[in-house]
Formats: sequence, structure tokens, C-alpha cells
Amino acid sequence: MTKKRNGPWTVHDTETSFENPWLKVESSNITHPDGSAGTYGVVRFANIACGVMPVDDEGYTWLVGQHRFPFDSYSWELPEGGGPIGIDPQISTARELQEETGLIASEYMLLGRWHLSNSVSDEVAFGYLAWSLTMGESAPEPSEALDVRRVHLSELVKGVRNGAITDAFTHLMVLSALDMSRRGELPEKLAVHFQAS
Repeated sequence: MTKKRNGPWTVHDTETSFENPWLKVESSNITHPDGSAGTYGVVRFANIACGVMPVDDEGYTWLVGQHRFPFDSYSWELPEGGGPIGIDPQISTARELQEETGLIASEYMLLGRWHLSNSVSDEVAFGYLAWSLTMGESAPEPSEALDVRRVHLSELVKGVRNGAITDAFTHLMVLSALDMSRRGELPEKLAVHFQAS
């Protein structure tokens, strides 16, 4: 049996207990840093997560509403999805934006790269700001039941601040954009909308 190190853990063996096209669940027999034996479970994702906050010339954005199976509750979120590992995340983000909302953006800015749940998964998320928008045709996946709303940025920020919006990825994009606006890192045509929010 080959042992390997993972930081302060010793990994004795790893097996996959579940796998589908989107993720797999691994279970590793380990020795904890304190020397005790244990098991560590990790969810490994087949894709990266990509999300986007589209902003139009009037300071409005788009939210996507859908029922989230794990929590058995409805959630309003910025457009989000997945993209193949090894493909430029902006390309996957542009595809998700058009699929879910019909929007096509000619300008993108990276808001950040994040680990959404790094104690139990290896999911990496890339969030973008998008502008210079035109409307095309949406094409959600057949398995998705989506609602789409155009809302002012001030309403989105209010929903993040008061907890009406619970999606962590949406929070990260909104708070990053607000911070970048305060630091003067957004194009002026966008910054003015965030300053008013």
C-alpha cells in the first residue's frame, strides 16, 4: 500500500464512492495531523464554476431564479453555470450568460477566482462583470426550469445585504464589484452605477 502526503495528512488509500458526468465523491483513509486515523471525503468537480454580473447602460442587471434541489428552496442568483477545465473561463461564462438570459456582452472584466467550499470540494469559481450588452436568444438546458428578471443594481445589492439572496457566488461577485468600484478599478460608465448602490 502506497502512502502519500497531503499537507499534514497522510493518505493511505482513496476510492470513488459515487461518480456522474458532473462530479465524483472520493473517500480517503487518512492519518490526521494529530496521528489519529480517519476518513476524509472530497467532492471533485468535472467543471469549473463560472458566473457573471451583466450591467446595462441604465444600471440594471439580470437575475436567474430556479429551485435548488439540495435545499428544496427557490433561489435568485446572477447567471451561473459550469465550463470545461482547460477552457478559458470567460468563454464558458459568455456561453452561460447567453444560454440563461439571451444576453451577449462584448466587454468582460474578471472579478475574482474563488474556492466555494474548500473544506470538502475542489470546485473553483470564476466571476465576471459584463457590459456592452445586446439581446439574443436564450437557450437554457432542457433540464432547467428558469425564471429571468431584470433588476436595478441597487435592488441586487439590497438583496445581498438583507439576506434575501443567499447564493454565495452571487455575494462574491456583488461584493467584489462594489469593492473594485470604491478603489476606482471599474470603468467609469460602470462605476457610477455601483456608487449609487
